[in-house]
Amino acid sequence: MTYGDVAAALGSRASRAVGKVMAHEGSDLPWWRVVRSGGLPPVHHEARALEHYRVEGTPLTWGRTTWRLDMRRARWSPEPDGEADPF
Repeated sequence: MTYGDVAAALGSRASRAVGKVMAHEGSDLPWWRVVRSGGLPPVHHEARALEHYRVEGTPLTWGRTTWRLDMRRARWSPEPDGEADPF
């Protein structure tokens, strides 16, 4: 999910607030699974996030100078009926 996806799931448009909360309180959460809108990992955590993505088999796409998540294949959305289990 992107920061905007999380905000929308909470009924908000405050994606920057989601990023701020994740930065300050998200260390016990799977923080690498919340990315920037273009599929880029959290700022200053790119190498650590890449390790997690490789272990989990997250689809990535490579550009000329950087990599990002393939959001068409990697994006998760909560079920419309409220079911939140991605497994």
